[in-house]
Amino acid sequence: MKREGKHIDNKHQGSQELLNQKHQCPRQTWAQSTAGVLIGQQRLGIPKMPPKKGGDGIKPPPIIGRFGTSLKIGIVGLPNVGKSTFFNVLTNSQASAENFPFCTIDPNESRVPVPDERFDFLCQYHKPASKIPAFLNVVDIAGLVKGAHNGQGLGNAFLSHISACDGIFHLTRAFEDDDITHVEGSVDPVRDIEIIHEELQLKDEEMIGPIIDKLEKVAVRGGDKKLKPEYDIMCKVKSWVIDQKKPVRFYHDWNDKEIEVLNKHLFLTSKPMVYLVNLSEKDYIRKKNKWLIKIKEWVDKYDPGALVIPFSGALELRLQELSAEERQKYLEANMTQSALPKIIKAGFAALQLEYFFTAGPDEVRAWTIRKGTKAPQAAGKIHTDFEKGFIMAEVMKYEDFKEEGSENAVKAAGKYRQQGRNYIVEDGDIIFFKFNTPQQPKKK
Repeated sequence: MKREGKHIDNKHQGSQELLNQKHQCPRQTWAQSTAGVLIGQQRLGIPKMPPKKGGDGIKPPPIIGRFGTSLKIGIVGLPNVGKSTFFNVLTNSQASAENFPFCTIDPNESRVPVPDERFDFLCQYHKPASKIPAFLNVVDIAGLVKGAHNGQGLGNAFLSHISACDGIFHLTRAFEDDDITHVEGSVDPVRDIEIIHEELQLKDEEMIGPIIDKLEKVAVRGGDKKLKPEYDIMCKVKSWVIDQKKPVRFYHDWNDKEIEVLNKHLFLTSKPMVYLVNLSEKDYIRKKNKWLIKIKEWVDKYDPGALVIPFSGALELRLQELSAEERQKYLEANMTQSALPKIIKAGFAALQLEYFFTAGPDEVRAWTIRKGTKAPQAAGKIHTDFEKGFIMAEVMKYEDFKEEGSENAVKAAGKYRQQGRNYIVEDGDIIFFKFNTPQQPKKK
């Protein structure tokens, strides 16, 4: 991904032209949407497409990638931008965070509890014996350098580690520090973002050629009609990724058959991305940095709809070393707050995850599901018998429970709902499932 006026590597350009000539796939036409980008606490003005007739506005991106709830988000960036420090404060762990490239070789992985005032309220209300929040799986990945797609630095290992993740925290550095070497020799977060994007894009382009070669041999020259639709879909992917130089996730109209093919290959540019801008403590507290608007403009142009969240690794590290009381005093004195809760929630949402609650004196628990999950499948997260013998879901909205003060009061107010098989579970629902116990096979 290049800014206008920048030099484009002729070697890459030549290889792409060769691929274009080799595979004369039908040319596709596309549409693209834009959305707001959040910087700090302020939503900056970004033009939005007018809503379509009968719709609710901008169409959300389709869910591409592994299906499940044990999904991972990887921390990606150049060396020495603060990835390991961020991972350490996020997970309260002590992964290596030295001042040299590639200090993280094997990815560190940790589960981070998702902060939620609703969960805290339910725990306060029920005082349960067991409290189990939702978790975000976070992976710290080795720093990438320019040329990673060709194996530069730890390129191949880096890209394989990204491939194993389902989303990306794209961390870039916007602070000056003479004691921390920048691998490119100067601080320029927009340039750094472009390097990461270009490497992911080029790796996907390299993958597409052999896939189409193989399908063309079997489906076109070999006459295999069953694989012809997959070949056509890969031609569409090639048109978008190689001809138009756009990441897979930017196209919001992939249909189910196309997503099925995309999920076979898990292209790097199909993964959702949250941009994290590492500021100095001073800049974060005063909410000013010369790079923030430039980053916002770049994201608006090249990754519309993605979230940009500034934070300060130095501040988060300082807060972690203070006692709870000292931390509160420091935050109040500087009129600031930790960005970690917002970052964790953004990562969880980027993976298209949400959760419902089961709550009582024995246990308050958040059950992670994919957005769009129906009631029987949500019940199956608790136990497979719940899904097999599903009768109904008795649902309270968290807001109703908090407002009314008890389950009985919610029922009395007529806000306690019985939902059937087609009910799509919503984030924060408090649910009690009714089910028939499957009959055990009779012993002979």
